[in-house]
Amino acid sequence: MTFTRPAPRTAPATSSDAADGSSTRQRLLHTGLRLFAQHGYAKTSTRAIAKDAQVNVAAISYHFGDKAGLYKAAFLEPFWSEAGPSEPVAEQTLRETLRALFDGFIEPLKHGDLAHLSVKLHCREMLEPTGLWDEEIDCGIAPVHRTLVAALCSHLGLKRPDDELQRLAVCIAGLGVHLHVGHDVIDALAPRLNRMPRAFERWADRLVGYAEAMVAAEAQRRAAVSATKRKARP
Repeated sequence: MTFTRPAPRTAPATSSDAADGSSTRQRLLHTGLRLFAQHGYAKTSTRAIAKDAQVNVAAISYHFGDKAGLYKAAFLEPFWSEAGPSEPVAEQTLRETLRALFDGFIEPLKHGDLAHLSVKLHCREMLEPTGLWDEEIDCGIAPVHRTLVAALCSHLGLKRPDDELQRLAVCIAGLGVHLHVGHDVIDALAPRLNRMPRAFERWADRLVGYAEAMVAAEAQRRAAVSATKRKARP
């Protein structure tokens, strides 16, 4: 998914300086992610982050403004790539929308510990809220959900979403969410699923197929309901 990214400060620099700055920022971002996930926002100091990242504490102010800015970046940024996984767009077919949706879920899993730390940080944010969940919903989750709902409406011939279509969209997204929050459970129950050759590509292929089956089942349910109503008319 695509999230709002806090903009780093910029200054005239050589290519070597720029590379050093990028490296410093990434070390701070990854170190902050790990320490915030382990200890929470309140119990993690900027001094501890800088020491662990082996940089001057002033680098946090330079790249992120303050501790809150670093926490926001660690929580919201798609750190696994410069642009982040692609977000579904309205012009796509349902299958293309589903593929883009699940690619967005699977891309961070390719980065192992970073993805696991991100899940841990998100869980900690639920327990010790700072307000960033609202921003993530507004900027990242809601736009993807709306696009999925629009694609489902188009596929099922609906002018507007009803409660059952919203439920379907939530359940489809849940397939991707479980790969993150249930990663350790999957490893315990069926470890080959995350370790076999082309594991991530297989997950994407299967999830698209499972989601299409869910949409087909909903289409059949709606058709059956409509048929029953027609028979009940005088």
